[in-house]
Amino acid sequence: MPQTVLPVQQLSVAEEVVLGVDTHKDVHVAAVITTLGTSLAHQEFPATAQGYGQLASWARSFGVLKRAGVECTGSYGAALARVLRREGIDVIEINQPDRATRRKRGKTDAVDADAAARAVLSGRATTTPKSADGPAADMRVLRLAKESAVKARTQAMNQLKAVLLAVDPDLRESLAGLTNRTLIATCAELNDDRDQAVFTMCLLARRIQSLTDEIKELTRRTTKTVRACRPHLLELVGVGPDSAAALIIAAGDNPERLADEAAFAALCGVSPVEQSSGKTQRRRLNRGGNRQANAALYRIVMTRIRWDERTQAYLLRRTAQGLSKREIIRCLKRYVARELYRLIRPTTTPTTAA
Repeated sequence: MPQTVLPVQQLSVAEEVVLGVDTHKDVHVAAVITTLGTSLAHQEFPATAQGYGQLASWARSFGVLKRAGVECTGSYGAALARVLRREGIDVIEINQPDRATRRKRGKTDAVDADAAARAVLSGRATTTPKSADGPAADMRVLRLAKESAVKARTQAMNQLKAVLLAVDPDLRESLAGLTNRTLIATCAELNDDRDQAVFTMCLLARRIQSLTDEIKELTRRTTKTVRACRPHLLELVGVGPDSAAALIIAAGDNPERLADEAAFAALCGVSPVEQSSGKTQRRRLNRGGNRQANAALYRIVMTRIRWDERTQAYLLRRTAQGLSKREIIRCLKRYVARELYRLIRPTTTPTTAA
């Protein structure tokens, strides 16, 4: 789509402009428009520290830059978003254009960058991205490594048991009936280089032990980080370090971007979605939101159903009212999200009565 490019000298230095950026792994494409929607220019910059500085300086050469729409602020655009925030620019997260708009306008990086700027200008994009510069970002990488280690340990354990089926019957019978911990310790001490199956079992057992130590260390670091930033979360019934970390990661290092507890519930996917039409008034299950945070709320609720007397009383009362257990769990997840929000964002501004 052809773009109108105005000479820089025709613009007032005090005029406000809006920046839009289509981010990629190696390069970012930026576009600048005026507050009246006129496209000024677009340019490509390398995704490096020097390139980020050049992008910001280039955009400011067209006027006063206060707002910027950036795609993929959680991945390719994370570093750029941090640089722009340090420059005093309000960064707004941009979703990819819908397919209908893309069919009409075509698909180029310049078009996507221009669309990002227009989404900010029109007010369609208002989401403040996560700052990713605090304990939540640290917990995210720790959790990423732990999930990978747990998956690898499970895979190694399954492989060890599969190899065990093909070893010498005498050895297999001597290892039968052992607990997983004892089996791993015993196999790790096997020493027979001539038997490849025994050698493989020993190798897998030592790998499992190494991964177990790695998981323990990651859990210790996650717990320490949670206690440092949100210690009161771990005092609640059913809230462990993994669940607390998942919820803190979902809220981000700047939870003030969440307007209220309803926004946090929607972020966790525990707020019902309106599905009404005509005379039919109903709501459906919210299948969106952060699914790891949703799973953390589910674990908390299931623990409370087992151990918390208040939750057990609520379960009996709502069951007597005709609700199924699945419906009750959904209600409890919403209540837990409301309770945890007050601790995740403790500095909420109290509302004054009119």
